[in-house]
Amino acid sequence: MIQTSSNITNSSDTFELPEHSADIRVGRDLIAATVPFAKESRVKSWWHVGVTLSLMIIVLAFAGAAPWWPLQLMLSILGAMLMVRTFITYHDYMHGSILQNSRAAWIIFHIYAAFALTPPSSWKESHNFHHGHVGKFSAVSIGTFPVITTKMWHAASFIERARYRIERHPFTVMFGYLTIFAFSICLLPLFLNPLKHWDSLLSIIAHGGLITVLWVFGGADMAFFVVLLPMTIACALGSYLFFAQHSFKRMNIISPESWTFYRAALESSSYMRLNRVMQWFTGNIGYHHIHHLNVHIPFYRLPEAMAAIPELQSPVTTTLALRDVINCFKSSLWDEELQHMVTYREAKKFSSV
Repeated sequence: MIQTSSNITNSSDTFELPEHSADIRVGRDLIAATVPFAKESRVKSWWHVGVTLSLMIIVLAFAGAAPWWPLQLMLSILGAMLMVRTFITYHDYMHGSILQNSRAAWIIFHIYAAFALTPPSSWKESHNFHHGHVGKFSAVSIGTFPVITTKMWHAASFIERARYRIERHPFTVMFGYLTIFAFSICLLPLFLNPLKHWDSLLSIIAHGGLITVLWVFGGADMAFFVVLLPMTIACALGSYLFFAQHSFKRMNIISPESWTFYRAALESSSYMRLNRVMQWFTGNIGYHHIHHLNVHIPFYRLPEAMAAIPELQSPVTTTLALRDVINCFKSSLWDEELQHMVTYREAKKFSSV
């Protein structure tokens, strides 16, 4: 990991925005400071994409062909981690931060999207909605996990509460392969608008077809270790990273009249502190506050931007430590009076006071 200044917050208990003095850039000025980093190196982009895709394909092929199941298991897990990194390259391509106007990249990523249950039409639509609504109240889960206030929670019906709990439940995140990628990204958009999201059907057919071919010609073990297991692991990790970076103990929900991309990035998006290995496998997605500030920064330049811009070096921080994972899942509702996230139990207790 590139070393940043000592201003990076290591405490998981408090977070205060810096006071706005004359020499601290905020709003448009801070966004403008990130613009020099929103330029890709075409060679570097192709290097990252080519190496990541090649490693993923090779590792998963060996996972299917290895003669000893413990070796298959290890290779399958490694393949899952490479799937996560491959998805980040696709994510950046869809944001326009790498390899735009490249016919070869268009072909590669559309083939990838078909097999990875990430059809471009529904993914781009839902993800753009997410970027425009981070840090806002939302009872719907379009491209994101819903967040409502305690008042909205108390006014909700039994069915509405049950749906909200299910959509934010750890099992929903853990089984993201089915709940998020297969259902929310593919099946639901296809059902709601078949003509617009025809590529969702293509993705379901391609993904299902790959599993079938592997099963028929290579057996159940091959299908399991090449697709089913690594997809389960990759989708679970990816879903949790997405959940945790916008649903954490010290996040801020911003009123509609005060919402800006700047505030949503720094107050409602976290920096996930990871070791160098996990940082590589997750494609620097832990620098999420910077990504939301400027989506055109390539993933491999996010650490560089943080190291160069002092105003980005004191973010609210999360980790993959068990305590932080528990706190993320417990942070369920926004209390407008207390101005912080609370648990369901706390919301019930405060309502009775």
